[in-house]
Amino acid sequence: QFKEELSGGYYITLYANRVHIITWNVGSATPPDDITALLGLNVGDGNTDMYIIGLQEVNSMINKRLKDVLFTDQWSEVCMERLSPFGYVLVTSQRMQGLLLLVFAKYFHLPFLRGVQTETTRTGLGGYWGNKGGVSARMSVFGHTICFLNCHLPAHMENSDQRMEDFESILQQQQFEGQAATGVLDHDVVFWFGDLNFRIDDLEMQVVKSAIDNNKLSTLWEKDQLNMAKDSETVLEGFQEGPLKFPPTYKFDVGTDTYDTSGKKRKPAWTDRILWRLRATAPASTGKRGSISGLTSGTKVTQHFYRSHMEYTVSDHKPVSSIFTLQFPYKVDVPLVTLIVEDEWNSVADAIAKFRLVPNYSRSSWDWIGLYKVGFKHHKDYVGYVWAKQEEADYHRQEHQVILMHELPKGSGDFILGYYSNNMSTIVGVTEPFQVIITTFHYFNIKII
Repeated sequence: QFKEELSGGYYITLYANRVHIITWNVGSATPPDDITALLGLNVGDGNTDMYIIGLQEVNSMINKRLKDVLFTDQWSEVCMERLSPFGYVLVTSQRMQGLLLLVFAKYFHLPFLRGVQTETTRTGLGGYWGNKGGVSARMSVFGHTICFLNCHLPAHMENSDQRMEDFESILQQQQFEGQAATGVLDHDVVFWFGDLNFRIDDLEMQVVKSAIDNNKLSTLWEKDQLNMAKDSETVLEGFQEGPLKFPPTYKFDVGTDTYDTSGKKRKPAWTDRILWRLRATAPASTGKRGSISGLTSGTKVTQHFYRSHMEYTVSDHKPVSSIFTLQFPYKVDVPLVTLIVEDEWNSVADAIAKFRLVPNYSRSSWDWIGLYKVGFKHHKDYVGYVWAKQEEADYHRQEHQVILMHELPKGSGDFILGYYSNNMSTIVGVTEPFQVIITTFHYFNIKII
């Protein structure tokens, strides 16, 4: 967090949230051996709060490894395996045939990601087929509504108008339930990304390739169909995009950095894009206090980079990524459930969790508290759990407690507890990491007694 000075000597505290977005048409390929560089884990400072990964043309083969029936594709598993050691947990995922959207966040942010919902819209074959369309995930992040929309729009040079029609159709059809923000564009911030399939108009193949070879990409920008559409399509009003300073990401010979040499000889194009949009806020009212409330009503978005990753060659597209900082004028950072545990569990007697609920929390008898090893992948990746049942005598208690004696792991390690809300389908409270140092001998000895 940091302070920003406003006119009149007033200060406002801004809260920053860093979001890393990746889009990649993977062309039915299996994941490469190492996606560390794509995720920026080799150069990152650990300050990324959320990862949003949008893939297109994910192979729909059933995963042969049935160890985890929650996820039937290798890409989800690879992303979880790479991100979980750094403390990122899968918040939600949505799949529609080849389209896949994955949302990860640092585990300690989970209680402040609320109202998570996903939507899918088919636009292939007149809306009957999901090979094209959009998948989205929306949520409130520290009290601010954000929607992530991953699209795969129609291919081919001549279909620019159809791409815009399909985008409008996706926006119209995607409606979320019981939220202040019911449609995609009603959110405070929208991120729109994917294989949007826009091409470079008019220019001959040799002109395009010469501009790429001589690093004169700006000469191609004005002929990019999406840039051209921004001037005329009202549905694109408010959408922003960083400069395209990387070479077109389509179409390559698989396994190479060479543009298409097949008989089709597709003209290179920036098909893979990441855009964002801030919801228009009401103009500031007059008077000092009013002007401040007007200025603070919005969220700021800063893009740090926008790049492709040429080193990945498993697909005929190159992945594209961008990092953004979202600055919020306020932050909803009181968890619905506060969990309290000892810093160290040396005996079974320590395996007690106390918890407090905020007054308006809607509790369910199906709520549960999970014991997670640090580095867990998703909310069902627990070592054990205990029901957070509500007895009649509990109604007026400020503090509740559960005993996790039967859920203890064998051996020692670093763990956290997470409180899962059945009504909200998400983790609404977590602890700091704590150590479990209980030998198997202690565990069985006490159980036998």
